Amino acid sequence: MAAQPCVAQEELKRLLLQQDKSFLVVDVRSSDEFMGEHIPGAINIPVTELERSFELLSNDSFIITVCGKGGGRSAQAADLLKQKGFQSGWLCGGITGWLSFQGYML
Repeated sequence: MAAQPCVAQEELKRLLLQQDKSFLVVDVRSSDEFMGEHIPGAINIPVTELERSFELLSNDSFIITVCGKGGGRSAQAADLLKQKGFQSGWLCGGITGWLSFQGYML
């Protein structure tokens, strides 16, 4: 379990609508899962590849990690990023929650 509470769906939507550049959404699901559906502007770095991909990330951005339902892979990834000195949190409810929050049929 992550030490910090997750980032609320409403907060991510607010950041996206404001086109806030102080954050980055990193989808830590597999490439196939990412291709099926993802949050606009998100980049895909599967959790299994995260440790080899730190150079793709900026210490200047707050990183919001996303997985399927939130709290599994995304919490693990956020904790790993924090251990490496990044500012990070994970998205409450994951992509499933995001799609539901946006009114998509699941």
